[in-house]
Amino acid sequence: MTATEPFGTLHLEHASTVDRVAAELRRAVFDGELESGTPLREVAIAASLGVSRPTVREALTVLVAEGLATREPNRGVSVATPEAESVRDVCAARLVLEGAGVRGWRAATDAMRAHVRATLDAYIDAVARDASYQELNERHLAFHVSLVELTGSPRLVAMQQALAVELRLALAQVERIRRNAHDQADSHAALVRLLEREELDAAYDFLVAHLADAQEEIIRALALS
Repeated sequence: MTATEPFGTLHLEHASTVDRVAAELRRAVFDGELESGTPLREVAIAASLGVSRPTVREALTVLVAEGLATREPNRGVSVATPEAESVRDVCAARLVLEGAGVRGWRAATDAMRAHVRATLDAYIDAVARDASYQELNERHLAFHVSLVELTGSPRLVAMQQALAVELRLALAQVERIRRNAHDQADSHAALVRLLEREELDAAYDFLVAHLADAQEEIIRALALS
């Protein structure tokens, strides 16, 4: 054993612990156990999870970097609070990106089109299994990313993925979205049926209405307007 091996092992173990703490906090946010604005106290979290305060501090830094938490001077870290204008801006940007994907359906490859259907099926399956809200959230947003993938542009896909990170916090705070998961799945299936029939104008109009409804539902439910 070399002199560097023990240090390397300890570093990996520490990193793994930080990842586990971050994952647990992320789950609590997505499952609605930690609501917007909730303070994230290092001492309480460390005691609850049986880890050190420095480990919690690093995990909180991860959540801040992801936009799931905010750090303010003299106030510490708390769960981020989505703002109405931010939600509107994200949805407007999504329409540009996803709309481009819908318009590009005919030019997309068979594999791209099949992936849209696969992400829809995965979302429907998660709804049928009454999966955790974190999984529903991920499956839902993955479907919308698959629409942008129809453009064949890695840059546009990266932009959509960044928007999904911003939006998932807002979605995670809306308990009624979970209760409407079956309706959401039906709506997404209707959009895919239009695409598969190559009724692209109707599909685009459907997407416009879908995103507008989602935007207002999120804002209304969060009481941000």
